[in-house]
Amino acid sequence: MTVERGVQTRGRVARAMTGADAIEIKATIPDRQIKAALKRYGLTPNNDEERYIYFFDTPALELHEAGIIVRARRTVGDVHDSTVKFRPVDPASVGKEWRKYRDFKIEADASEKGLVKSASFSRPVEKGLIKSVATGKRQVRDLITREQRAFIEKTANRKIDFDRLTVLGPLRAHRWQFEDPACPWQITGELWIRQDGQRMLEASIKAPAVQAAVATAGFMAFLAEVGADKDNEQQTKTRWALSYYAGKHATAPRRAAAKSRSKAAGAKKAAESTTRSTKKKR
Repeated sequence: MTVERGVQTRGRVARAMTGADAIEIKATIPDRQIKAALKRYGLTPNNDEERYIYFFDTPALELHEAGIIVRARRTVGDVHDSTVKFRPVDPASVGKEWRKYRDFKIEADASEKGLVKSASFSRPVEKGLIKSVATGKRQVRDLITREQRAFIEKTANRKIDFDRLTVLGPLRAHRWQFEDPACPWQITGELWIRQDGQRMLEASIKAPAVQAAVATAGFMAFLAEVGADKDNEQQTKTRWALSYYAGKHATAPRRAAAKSRSKAAGAKKAAESTTRSTKKKR
């Protein structure tokens, strides 16, 4: 097995990681291998961390197209939170004042498709609030703290009209952390399930920025060694989820209009039938 190396490769990964504190290496597992992967490591709903994930965007996904992600997570039996994220991002464009917050981070996301850097800022939210927003009893803006709004405005140089955002979700998620003696990093497995029953299983590891090169190569080699096929349909969990829920939201008015037209046609037919019956009696 040969790997390209030499003067031409010196510092390649380090340059790509500039400004990031850590790296998360991700790979999706093809649907046909999900059952076997869960069985191999004994991952079941009885030993997981169960989450419900909601995204907030316009039906046309204007925020996502601008590289902004707004989401909230309900973790069963644990802290609920909201997150605003920029991906991709140039770390140099992000103010240093956000680093004082424990739940702020700049990291690189790596996959077989490449490496992209992101900046995210999470804050805890009170229990019950996410459900109230999802059911329309509270506003999306209630989930986003003053500090998170300032982070968006300063980083993107724009304001978001949260009243235009739609609830997209929820997705049910099962999350596990486990180990394999062949992999020196702790592995996280996350299974997302959409409302249509479609699933996505992602395996990932995290490492400090200085370990980016060895962690990326090592984790991909580990996946190859255990026989995990490359997922040719690989996409981010966020894109996979948003495209479905935005599409569902877009078709809802058309379904409602079709139902209304069908109901009107039925009422018209019934009225015509009644008229004909009345004429016969005369």
